[in-house]
Amino acid sequence: GDGPFTVFAPTDDAFAALPEGTVEALLADPEALAGILTYHVVPGAVMSTDLVDDMKAGTVNGAEITIDLDNGVMVNDATVVAADVEASNGVIHVIDKVILPPES
Repeated sequence: GDGPFTVFAPTDDAFAALPEGTVEALLADPEALAGILTYHVVPGAVMSTDLVDDMKAGTVNGAEITIDLDNGVMVNDATVVAADVEASNGVIHVIDKVILPPES
């Protein structure tokens, strides 16, 4: 869709930290790749000022993420390293890990 969307975008270092072969395996499995990528996207533009400790947010993937504000801003087990990067179709928050959806 056209958005707006909130994207939790992992850094290049976050992708590099994945176990060897993970990125290649995902590129060979478009369905699994789409599931992980859409787990990083929340419908609507959610700015850092909108966040509440322990809030849950539904992702485009259909699974929920949890926001924790106790030690900085965390999305599941990833730390937000840059927030509120405005884009033409929403907002980007940069995170230090690739977050994985729960197993179905």
